[in-house]
Amino acid sequence: MSAKIVIVEDEEDLLELLEYNLAKEGFDIIGFLNTKTVVQILEEEDIDMLIMDRNLPGVEGSEFVAGLRDKGILIPVIFLSAKNSDAEIEEGFLRGADDYMTKPFNMKELILRINALLRRTTKKYNEGQIAYRDLLLNSNTRTLSIEGEKIEITKLEFDLLYELIVNKNSVLDRDYLLDTVWGDAQMYQYRTVNVAINRLKEKIDPLKIKDYIQTVRGIGYKLC
Repeated sequence: MSAKIVIVEDEEDLLELLEYNLAKEGFDIIGFLNTKTVVQILEEEDIDMLIMDRNLPGVEGSEFVAGLRDKGILIPVIFLSAKNSDAEIEEGFLRGADDYMTKPFNMKELILRINALLRRTTKKYNEGQIAYRDLLLNSNTRTLSIEGEKIEITKLEFDLLYELIVNKNSVLDRDYLLDTVWGDAQMYQYRTVNVAINRLKEKIDPLKIKDYIQTVRGIGYKLC
């Protein structure tokens, strides 16, 4: 299931832009222009993340989040705010932020930060197992099985497939994969990623009938 994210942003055009782009990435989005019914939604529905402005009508966003923490609502929070001084950013974290982005912001970076935070906080996968379609990765034993059959893959291929699955709603560009899987985008060429992806495809889909991994021309890769 896709992550369900609540966005609180009083600028209507920006809220619509956020809703559009995050929904396009596969997230289930609920948007609000103020905080009036946000607590009720957080208490009644299974929400995975809150993206919060700070300059809001009626209440300052970080004060609102501090109130959530006092109520025992520990949902992951990203502040998306024009308040950009060091003191204001520190204040945001002290009042309960898990991450903080200042406006103007890069939408692609926001999506990557959302996925990174969901990865750190999700409780949806048991015993180190994550699944996509008929693929099952076990991060404890670092093994892959497809329809119950164990498939031999290298450590690098495991890490590459893991990143694709945990970011299954996003297109991962080659720089991101080089940084995350190989550890340094400066030391390797894009061809390194292309070759590794092709080898991984051969192992998980030798008959070329399942098409797990889609190439997004000029950008990178995502799961189909």
